[in-house]
Amino acid sequence: MVIGGGLAGSEAAWQIANRGIGVTLYEMRPGKQTGAHTGSMLSELVCSNSLGSNLPDRASGLLKEELRRLGSLLISCADVTAVPAGGALAVDRDAFAKCVTEKIDRHPHIRVQRQEQLHVPAETCIVASGPLTSPALSADIRTLLGTEQLFFYDALSPIIYKDSIDMDIAFRASRYQRGDTESGDYINCPLNEAEYNSFVTNLLDAEKIPLRDFEQEIQSGVLAGAHRFFEGCIPVEILAARGRDALAYGPMRPVGLLDPRSGNRPHAVIQLRQDNIADTLYNLVGFQTNLKWGEQRRVLRTVPGMERARFARYGMMHRNTFINSPAVLLPTMQSRVRNNLFFAGQITGVEGYVGNVATGLLAGINAAHLMSGDHCVTLPRDTMSGALCHYVTHADISTFQPMKANFGLMPTLEPPTNGRKKWTKRERYNMYSNRALKSLEPTRKLTSDT
Repeated sequence: MVIGGGLAGSEAAWQIANRGIGVTLYEMRPGKQTGAHTGSMLSELVCSNSLGSNLPDRASGLLKEELRRLGSLLISCADVTAVPAGGALAVDRDAFAKCVTEKIDRHPHIRVQRQEQLHVPAETCIVASGPLTSPALSADIRTLLGTEQLFFYDALSPIIYKDSIDMDIAFRASRYQRGDTESGDYINCPLNEAEYNSFVTNLLDAEKIPLRDFEQEIQSGVLAGAHRFFEGCIPVEILAARGRDALAYGPMRPVGLLDPRSGNRPHAVIQLRQDNIADTLYNLVGFQTNLKWGEQRRVLRTVPGMERARFARYGMMHRNTFINSPAVLLPTMQSRVRNNLFFAGQITGVEGYVGNVATGLLAGINAAHLMSGDHCVTLPRDTMSGALCHYVTHADISTFQPMKANFGLMPTLEPPTNGRKKWTKRERYNMYSNRALKSLEPTRKLTSDT
């Protein structure tokens, strides 16, 4: 049984089924929706449509390449539904979810059950219920694991219609001319210093949506205290409050971009990334927000090129729930309380779409191994997937926070032997990548579904 039809759950179900074992995949939507999903398809992307860098010398790109070599269903679906995004892998979110749903529905060993699962069953099970796990299941998980659950708040970026962007002001370009299209894969709205300062003032003065009392929703087991935000998806208004230049050095940084009309680099820029294959919708890159919808419209329309912006979706905020994985999980994604209970995806504290897929893939492989009488696999620590799984199961229990794939999680490299003090950053990243893919090869053969 797999609980949750998101990225991790869909990947886990596929890996088990491809090894000849029957799977029941429970997904409570559309009968019961979450605070962020809108449809009924499996693996719906509710935040960005980008899966991060596709370059092998970047942490996210390396993780994708590892998953391709391990036979990931979801990465293959992402590859065939990709939209232009420079060096990143971004997808048409509807086409992607449709691809995954059709693959799962047609698999002879998978049965999709559209109902809420209230309890963790005694038989072999993967819990991949995600950051919006229902209150009943959350309470049962807490009772079973005997540990407090944690929570943090996550936010979504607005999406606007492409034809409402003023291309007499905005321009197409990718940072440092990366990308597949000659003119650039991103739309950029430039701001001079005065326009930027005015925008920050408007942003700080705008009215925010009060956060719901999620402690009442869960009823018990959630740590009380101040609101906590995951740093990788922090709302722009919170970031702006840290200092007037914070956005200009963050999501609005203009590096690698030149305005073709002036030939100069803008003081700041808002980038928009294609959100669907039809090329009609664009999302604001890194612009997660919890402003009231009317305020989002008012503030963003002060940006040059977005004065007449029409919104297909406003930004919003939702609760993310995750377990204290270092206290309760092994690097095989098995729970410490029961070897036939696995966890995968964002509920384990991995962040980012591809990290969710990676833990789902590993949990699925290991559940199949366990049921077949084989040993469970621990991924090598010098692979990106292995380093991420090692982090969420070995971090400090008292300070555990969600983590995206990054090279800082990997074992250090041997120092240069030619008299140099250290490797350059590019050299380090290439060496991490080459080492990881070489180290993965024996595991790839061991975990092959053939």
